[in-house]
Amino acid sequence: MPILKCHKTAFYSQLDEEMFFAGLKKISSVKNIEGQGWDLLFSVPARVSEKTLRELLGLFFRYKIDMRQLSQFITVKNKVWFESPEAYWFTRVFKK
Repeated sequence: MPILKCHKTAFYSQLDEEMFFAGLKKISSVKNIEGQGWDLLFSVPARVSEKTLRELLGLFFRYKIDMRQLSQFITVKNKVWFESPEAYWFTRVFKK
């Protein structure tokens, strides 16, 4: 299972932090959430559903988490929409 990392995620209030963790926990594919210093680590299956990927994209975008790590989830099936240059996440996921 790939491990995704949220490094120094900024929260602007207690409720903001609670909403982040509530959202993360609602994504059924997210497992083993743990903190290590400035990092929050969690694992997901190597192949995630479109729904899960879209939820991760939204959460990572909103909380300014490094989205390049999501590029590993590109597949033949999702390539058309996931790698679309018009998508709000495109630059953050696929920038070199």
